Amino acid sequence: MHTGPVGDLDGDANVLVTGASRGIGLAAVGQLLDTTGVGTVLAVARQASRSPELVALAGRDARLQLHDVDLADAAAIEAFGRQATASLGQLHLLLSCAGMLHADGVRPEKSLSQVGIDALQRVFALNAFAPILLARALQPALRHARPAVLASISARVGSIGDNALGGWYAYRASKAAQNQLWKTLSVEMRRINPAAACVLLHPGTVDTALSAPFKAGVPEGKLFTPDRAARQLLDIVAGLDAGDNGRFIAWDGTDIPW
Repeated sequence: MHTGPVGDLDGDANVLVTGASRGIGLAAVGQLLDTTGVGTVLAVARQASRSPELVALAGRDARLQLHDVDLADAAAIEAFGRQATASLGQLHLLLSCAGMLHADGVRPEKSLSQVGIDALQRVFALNAFAPILLARALQPALRHARPAVLASISARVGSIGDNALGGWYAYRASKAAQNQLWKTLSVEMRRINPAAACVLLHPGTVDTALSAPFKAGVPEGKLFTPDRAARQLLDIVAGLDAGDNGRFIAWDGTDIPW
């Protein structure tokens, strides 16, 4: 168990988790509530208040607040940011877990002929645009001098240098865009809060609905449960400090090429 979710933070950490109704996000919410040194936890999902698991957690722990937010809607993000800032005052951990690989009408492309504007726009809206728009909306709550971590779940396939297989145009490109936006944010965070670390995290392949159609080829021992993936990432987060600002980190703590 962590001594706290953000290293060197004196006092309880206020936490915000997106994609909180399932997968890594849901597992992270439960584990954070079981972690010492955690204050208020905001769980954000499109239908957070309708998630039986989140509702049950909120019923047992008054620190947990559920927020229904469509992260593909820029206006909804902005409105939520104002509400969250007013509620928290300061934010010390942002864990952005929401993402899209496939959905109705969206499938990873195997060839150029399958690339389409609708899928590109939908995937980019959630994977690339939502995290940075949320960070912008939460900027007042990040303007403090205490340790903080802004962690956005990315993917190794977003690495341009590591791309030897091709395919998955929209997902790869949206994650590469997410990486660049978050890396750029890390530069500005040195001025907003020099004690903060802004990082991208690769969770590995996790046994969730996102990976379900593609997990058959995953090597034995490399398909993680959401609980294990969340624990590995939270362990990394708890060990970060300002010197880690701007890193792209895999689940095992190694750096991934851009």
